[in-house]
Amino acid sequence: MAIEFGRIEDFIALAREGKDVNAEVELRKQILTQKGYPGDTGDMKSEIDMYLLIGVYTFRTGNEIRHVSKVYVYGVLEEAPGVFWVNVNIANARLKMDYQRLKDVKITFEEKYF
Repeated sequence: MAIEFGRIEDFIALAREGKDVNAEVELRKQILTQKGYPGDTGDMKSEIDMYLLIGVYTFRTGNEIRHVSKVYVYGVLEEAPGVFWVNVNIANARLKMDYQRLKDVKITFEEKYF
């Protein structure tokens, strides 16, 4: 029976069971447009450009390779520049917490930050 893994926690559990787990991390800034909904007030824009700061993990266990994506923070492109850097700091703090969880179970990877 094949088991699908979609969360970082799944690979932490495998490592706790003694399985050899390695990871790679790729960080991305993804831009998207949030569409307005019917009934929005007239002073609201019908579309808002947003960004997501995402960590894409590639986990290897034996011959199996699985990808897990996690959104660390999101924001609006039109916000003040200072707000973006606050969000980057929040995303990096959340990354550090996940990195520590991976290190605690001896999953090897290279740390990267936004």
